[in-house]
Order: sequence, then C-alpha cells, then structure tokens
Amino acid sequence: MKGVFISDCEGPISKNDNAYEIASNFIPNGDSFFCNVSKYDDVLADVFSKSGYTAGSTLQLILPFLKACDVTDRQMEDFSADNIMLISGTQSALKYIESFAKCYIVSTSYEQYIKALCRTVGFPYENTYCTKVSLDKAPISLQEKNALREIVREISQMPLITIPVNTKNLLDFSLKDQAVIKRFDEIFWEELPKMSVCKFFSNVVAVGGEQKAKSVLDIVKRLEASFGDVMYVGDSITDAEALSLVKKNSGLAVSFNGNSYAVKNADAAVVSENNLVTAIIADIFYRLGKEEALKILSVWSKKSLEAAGVDLELLNQLFGSAKRVPKVQIVTRESIDSIVTESSDFRKEVRGVAIGRLG
Repeated sequence: MKGVFISDCEGPISKNDNAYEIASNFIPNGDSFFCNVSKYDDVLADVFSKSGYTAGSTLQLILPFLKACDVTDRQMEDFSADNIMLISGTQSALKYIESFAKCYIVSTSYEQYIKALCRTVGFPYENTYCTKVSLDKAPISLQEKNALREIVREISQMPLITIPVNTKNLLDFSLKDQAVIKRFDEIFWEELPKMSVCKFFSNVVAVGGEQKAKSVLDIVKRLEASFGDVMYVGDSITDAEALSLVKKNSGLAVSFNGNSYAVKNADAAVVSENNLVTAIIADIFYRLGKEEALKILSVWSKKSLEAAGVDLELLNQLFGSAKRVPKVQIVTRESIDSIVTESSDFRKEVRGVAIGRLG
C-alpha cells in the first residue's frame, strides 16, 4: 500500500490565515476583533479544556458577525480565490509526494477557501476535510444585526489576553484578563445563543483539534492503512491532537514553521520558506521508515540527504533556490524550548507578525 500523507493547509501549504483575512477585510476593525476572539479560543481549548470545545472554533464563533456585516458565500469564495499565497515549492512538493503516497488535506479552513486552493494547486477536493458553512442560508433580523455589530466594536477594543506560562485556571490570569475572559464568556455562552442567527451556526463543526484527529482516524480506516504509513504535517494548536495521535502510533509527526503547540507534539520540526523540504522528508520516511528517517534528519544536510538516496534534482532545487538554508531538527526534551523559539520567530517572518502570532 502507498504511504498516507496528511497535511494541514494554512501554514504548511499556504501563508494564509483565511478567516483572519476575511474578518479583516469585511468586518470593521476585523483584525483586532479576530485576534481577540482567537486568543479567547486558545484559552478555552488549551487552558480550560472546555467540554465539547475544540481548538480552531474561532471559525465558528465569528460566523454570526460575518453575517451581520452582510458577507455572502460568493464574497468569501471570490476573496479566497484572489488572495491565495502559497508557500514556495508547494505544487512541486505535492506532485512529488503524490507519486508514492495517497495525499490528503485536513484543515480548519472554510470550504470556500479550500475549494479555491484545490483549484489553484490541482489538488482533489474530495481528498480534503474542512469547515463547511453557508452564510447565505442563515436567518438574521435587523435587531440581531445591529446587536452583533455593537459587540464587534466592543471586542475589537478589548486588550489582547496574555496567557501566562503553566496557566491552569482563571485565577492564574491577571485581573484585567480575568475580566476580559468573563466578558467573553457572557457574550458567547449567554448572549449570542439567544439569537436565531447564532442558533443556526451552532451546528457548524470547525475541523480543528479533536476533529482533525478524527479526520486522520477516518482516513486510516477508509484506506485500511497502518499508522506506520502516516505522515502528518501541521503548524498550530489545531494540529496538536492530530500530531500527537500520529506520533504515538508510529507515524511521523512534522511541525512546519510551527508554534509551540505544534512543535511540542511533533517528532521533527521544519524551519523553511520552501515546501520541497516536506517532499524530501516524506521521501525518506516512506522509503526507509520512521526510525531510519529520524536518524537521517538528525544530521540534516545536503550531503547526508544525498547519501540517503534523496533525488539530487530535488535537493538542488531546495538548497539552490532557498534564500535561507532550510532547517530540520528532531524534537527532544532538551531541544524543545530552543526549537519553539526559532520556529515561532520564523513563522512570523514567513506569514507576517499578525498571522504568525495566532495560536
């Protein structure tokens, strides 16, 4: 059986954070609004582990506000198609990996963006998992629209929550942030559920966190594959559970310009501006297996990769075209802190500070 290659989309394949970009474009002060909601999402998923809540549900939480700002499905589709920013080498990397592995994309992104991306790179949409939603079908009254627009103004003016290291509960936050979190709780779990438009969107399932892990399980089951055949690439909090699942079951878990959530759950961490590095890792993994692949990656260099039988043309493309030599490191207890710092900093360089700092 061919290998099973599974990748997140935004980060490992593209530079976009499509939901952030849509919010910034269509919602007044949407950049601040989205960042504040996203940080609240991190608090719920990572600190409080809120029952029934999954990382990445920011994409569900902001839907009523997009509707209140009169955003349509067509506008989402057109905006997504016009603003795709691929990581260099993505199309070549996917084409190369498809020659020896069954490829899937598992993404929290809205389906409008994933469809546009699939058309751009020639990837089969049927091999994707993403957040499915229709704004056009949602009912909304003028009263709800005005109320939601007022909440947008309030949220966009809130200070960004700071999550202290080793935070376990609300009392570990500053008094200022405790007040912000309590206000968010009132908005999203008391006020909004009373609105008809919010009830409509309550059935939307954001494919993040647990849902990504379930998607990986579904792919493995459908293909009757072994986890030892699976390579998963991710970069954020929404990938943590999928990365951990693959890593613990003998597959290869790779962080690509990841933040702390991704790095801490990965076998190996990539710092690169070019996606051909992913193709090289996949080639080694599927030819030689996880144990041997990790040995080779631990002494990452063009010379060691050539000795391992990696296609010379591919190596020349990667090491010859990159402005900065790509870096791959094995994640260990001793190396994890330095890798997190380096990877998180480079993530901001590649995707911009605003997107790079998102969980």
